[in-house]
This record gives sequence, C-alpha cells and structure tokens, in this order.
Amino acid sequence: MLLGVIADDFTGASDIANTIAKGLPGQGGLRTVQYLGVPSTTADPEVEAGVIALKSRSIAPEDAVHQSLRALEWLLNQGCSQVVFKYCSTFDSTPEGNIGPVGEALAEALGVKGVVACPAFPGAGRTVYQGHLFVRDKLLNESGLENHPLNPMTDADIRRWLGRQIESGVGHVGIDTVYKGPAAIASALDDAAKEQHTLVIVDAITDDDLVRIGEAVADHRLVTGGSGIAIGLPANFIARSLAKGEGSATMGVEGPEAILAGSCSGATRQQVDIHRRNHPTLAIDVAGVMDGKIAPAELTSFLLANQGRAPLVYSSGAPDEVQAIQARFGREKVAAALDNLFANTARELVTAGIRRLVVAGGETSGAVVSALDLGALRIGSEIDPGVPVLLSKGDEPVALALKSGNFGAPDFFAKALERLAGR
Repeated sequence: MLLGVIADDFTGASDIANTIAKGLPGQGGLRTVQYLGVPSTTADPEVEAGVIALKSRSIAPEDAVHQSLRALEWLLNQGCSQVVFKYCSTFDSTPEGNIGPVGEALAEALGVKGVVACPAFPGAGRTVYQGHLFVRDKLLNESGLENHPLNPMTDADIRRWLGRQIESGVGHVGIDTVYKGPAAIASALDDAAKEQHTLVIVDAITDDDLVRIGEAVADHRLVTGGSGIAIGLPANFIARSLAKGEGSATMGVEGPEAILAGSCSGATRQQVDIHRRNHPTLAIDVAGVMDGKIAPAELTSFLLANQGRAPLVYSSGAPDEVQAIQARFGREKVAAALDNLFANTARELVTAGIRRLVVAGGETSGAVVSALDLGALRIGSEIDPGVPVLLSKGDEPVALALKSGNFGAPDFFAKALERLAGR
C-alpha cells in the first residue's frame, strides 16, 4: 500500500476514495479500497490506496485522537509512505472540535511539522482564499453552515478557528505563493516548520492549485484537508513508477432499492423536494421518534411496499424546525435517536433483500454502514463530484452511495439509484 487515508466520517471517506481512484485526467488513479473502521487483518497486496472511514468527527477529541492513531499504525504497517487526514470541505468542527487535536497528534507521531491543512474542494464550490473558507460565493459562516445541527460554522477564518483547537500557532501559505508553483509552496511549508507551525492553511481556488500543492508535498509523510487535497497525490506515485494508474471501474448491482436521508442541509432538502414530486416519500416525525412512537419497522414497511419506485424516507427539516426539536429534546439525544433509527432500518432493509441503498448525511451514513458491517468496499464510478458507487464483496453484494449533506446535483437520488445498478 502506497497511500493511506484516515477520514473522520464515512461520506468523507468515499469522497476522497473517489478522488484517489479517479486521479488526474489522462493519468488515472490508484487501486483504492475503503475500509469501515480500522481493519483487523492485513490489506490485499494489490491495494495501492487504503481509506479508513472513522466516525470521529463529532466525538470527544481524546477519542478521535485515539482512533486516528490506531488507524495510522495500521496504515504504516501496510507500507504507506504518505498519510492523509481527511476532514470535511466545510471544516465541520466546533472550537472544541477534533481537526486540530487529531492533526497535531498524527504530526507528532510521524515527527513532522509544516503540514498542509487545506479543505478546498473547488469541484463542490469550496475554496480557500487568504485563509478564509468559501462555499461558492459566500463566506462559510454565511452559507447556511452556520446552522449545522451538530457543528455550526460561525467563522470563515479557518486559521482563527483552527487556532482555537491547537497549542502551536497556525501557519498560512497565500494564493500568491501557490501560483508560483510547487517549489515555492514547498519552501513556504519548510519555513512554517522552522517557525514550529504544525499545521499550515494553504489557499486553493482551483483544481490546478490543488495539483500544485500535491506536487509540493510529494515527499511529505502527512497531509491534511478535504478530498480535494488528494487530487494530485496519485500522480506522484505514478511518476515514480510505483503505480501504473487506473481509472474508476463501472460496477453495480441490480435489485431492490431504498433511499435514506438524514441530512438537514439546504442541498439535501432541495433534493428531497425534487424527488418527492415523482416518487413515494415518507417524512419522519422526529417528535414521534423521540416519544417512542416511530420504529424502524414503519420505515421498512413503507420502503419495501414501494419497490421499483425509488422510495425515500427522510428526517431532513428546515433550520427552525431542527432547532425547535433540539430545544425540546436535546441536540445529542435527537442525533442519537435518528442515527439508531436509520441504522436499524438499514439493517432490516438489507436482511429483506435491498441491494441498492442511497444514504444522505455524514452522521446518517456512518450509522448505517456501521450497522451493516459490510467490510471493505470497492470504489466504482463517480455519481456526482465527491460521491462514488461503493460495492461490498460477497455472494450478495450491496451497492451504496454515501452522500455528504451538501453534495450532489438536484436530481441526485434518482441518478444515484441508476448508477448503483451499473447504468
């Protein structure tokens, strides 16, 4: 294994796995597998990139550090010469959050400083300019992410945000340096290391900027960022004849289908609105869930009764609705109850024969795949930027699409089901 990734949630893991498997146009990527948690056995020797999906974004920092260090140990034992710590392209993290502590712990374990921190993903509208994170044409804290139910982002200055989480100062490499090319970027990172900056925010506005950054860190043992930071990394291994470069394979499975949406993002709510115009949908009564009146069997029954019609169940609500429910029952209790509901529903669906499953929302996806325990997942073709087809192994494989809340085109759900069938 050449390249290892530690991802702090499951949708983010499939996002960066897709980036690595796809690689640059005309060059191809690496043979990539996504693991659900830290594996207990060694990797297949043909795997060139291993992506470990953790559910560590919103847990206690000390627990996130512990899990990430375990993942690092496994990846190093597989022979990885470079490791990426992948977090959300919208930096979903409270001031007491995990990005800084995990990044520092990994850097200390590897004995490095001057480590890139770049959440930019231009293909999904996330860019970093002068240390500030934008979502398309809006600052992060004006993009709707300030209303995130678990990790509200109220400051677009990610240098300042990250500085609240770590003890060492946060460095910055501006876009003017990035434009000068890989050598200038590498020199700036070396200077940051000499100044004892462990993590360094690096500006990126386009994919070309990310390619330059990727070339600059070819010899770095640790890189951190969103999935975009991996755009140029496979090319480094291909250039050194350590990998041949392969494209993402088209694969899928026919069979019954279901869609579960737990994200409350604006993009997911729009996708739900569009899908329910022509397909059966069921809105989850969250208060009923909290009162014990809604069980997985009700959701499963609806989805199975509407086979062949792309049925969807969702808990997605507008920010004011979400805030009212959280105020009534408690944010953590609501999140845990919905995670359990979706997890148990997914388990019942697969047991009943569902073979194509689309899941929206990072926390929801984490709960679902943890419950299904499907093992290593193969990476297929891209559905929309950042969302690939995932296929489990075995005699009865399950095809999955794990969508971060803000990802995907308006018609994502119907399109995803087609792609999961290999069409």
